[in-house]
Amino acid sequence: MTPITEVEGRRLALSNLEKVLYPATGFTKGEVLHYYATVADALLPHLRDRPLSFLRYPDGPDGQVFFAKNVPPGTPEWVTTAEVPRSEGPARMVVVQDLASLVWAANLVTEFHTPQWVIQRPELADRLVFDLDPGAPATVVECCEVALWLRERLAADGIEAYPKTSGSKGLHLLAAVRGASSERVTEYARQLAVEAERAAPRLALHRMTRSLRPGKVFVDWSQNAARKTTAAPYTLRARAEPTVSAPVTWEEVEECRSAGTLTFMASDVAPRLQDFGDLLAPLTDAGRAGTVPEGGAAS
Repeated sequence: MTPITEVEGRRLALSNLEKVLYPATGFTKGEVLHYYATVADALLPHLRDRPLSFLRYPDGPDGQVFFAKNVPPGTPEWVTTAEVPRSEGPARMVVVQDLASLVWAANLVTEFHTPQWVIQRPELADRLVFDLDPGAPATVVECCEVALWLRERLAADGIEAYPKTSGSKGLHLLAAVRGASSERVTEYARQLAVEAERAAPRLALHRMTRSLRPGKVFVDWSQNAARKTTAAPYTLRARAEPTVSAPVTWEEVEECRSAGTLTFMASDVAPRLQDFGDLLAPLTDAGRAGTVPEGGAAS
């Protein structure tokens, strides 16, 4: 019998709680749900008002893994949904606004991916993102070097960047921006990626060409496009172990000397929130958003 749980007055049927989703560690679906309930206060502000793409892995990362963007069948009527523009026509997507909706969505067993805009103004980006992806033998250590360069370069344009792990091999940089279209932010990010490659040609790469990737960090600027999404802060990843896309301090980035240093499991996140709070909270403060320079990057 599927247990019924009440969350903020909403009744939820939570299934297969003993199912092991991460065989390498024995981490169960029940532990996944507990994790999301524990980090909800930090996570929800980063999901709020953003249409979610689900990367589902209901049988664990070794089973079928697939993206789902439309509202799933059986979605409770109290879960917020919104019609969002797509190139193939409008679509209705889930928007997680509260704890009950978060627990319902987590019960689907999914990564959470968000665009760099909110449903109220899909024509304007309010986030800028770089996905720093290392090509072996490069690791997150090299990503940190590139991240530090990008931090200074963004600061020169009055934009403050915040780092988080990807939850996989690399690093994400996020910044709050205002008053710019996704196209303009994408072009600005592309220009900075080109500059990074020019400044450190043996380390950074702005092109996706696979033959050029070994030993370098691909500075992926393309996730700023309106149609693209990025793994949300605090989301669990569909990896062998329950790794998390976890916010980190710039001191941790500066001091990173080995790949394992910036790998965080679900069990690491609550203590980090106790120690640091939400390191990405400034992203939700509109007063701290930067302005993308007119005409792209400043010289």
